[in-house]
Amino acid sequence: MINVLYEDNHLLVVEKKVGVLSQSDGTNTPDMLTILKEYIKDKYNKPGNVYLGLVHRLDKNVGGVMVFAKTSKAARRLSEAIRNREFKKTYLAICKGVIDFDGRYQDYLKREEYRSFVSNSKDGRLASLNYQVLATKDNNTLVKINLETGRHHQIRVQFSYHNHPLLGDEKYGSKGKYPIALFAYKLEFAHPTTKEKLEFTLLPKEGYFKNFTSFV
Repeated sequence: MINVLYEDNHLLVVEKKVGVLSQSDGTNTPDMLTILKEYIKDKYNKPGNVYLGLVHRLDKNVGGVMVFAKTSKAARRLSEAIRNREFKKTYLAICKGVIDFDGRYQDYLKREEYRSFVSNSKDGRLASLNYQVLATKDNNTLVKINLETGRHHQIRVQFSYHNHPLLGDEKYGSKGKYPIALFAYKLEFAHPTTKEKLEFTLLPKEGYFKNFTSFV
């Protein structure tokens, strides 16, 4: 069942579940674009192809809030808002070790195929984020992260580089009991046509987050 947070003629805001791709990779793995196009087709009895614009992505094993554009105009304006940093994405993450203070990471990232890494020189792309410490438990820290840039695997790479890899991150940390402890908690942006400020939030309740639900 699809958890729809908001829908109008221009937008569709939904929860992406862990294990679902943002868009098809050519395999039989479920993906949000295909699922939501079928949802729109069935709900409105639309014949033929259905337009749905993908304006941002979440990794397969990251759940949370996503917005899709139901018109090309909405897609264009949302993409422009992302480029102009007027589209705010906030994440929750649980990382290894104790972080005592709120802070900011600013590094230069380089990408090689499906992996990114911090470059010791400035030949990479600038990656910035700030974080707020919410709680510590069992030598792990729950943080709220505001992305200032949107680089490939940015949160995972930067926290790993600064010696606090995310729990369950097999690529940049170590294998864990549950999928990676990263969740797209909040989206804030202006409606592409009315300009009304919109804000959508979801709280994670599964995996590693089960031990921290009372702190958010």
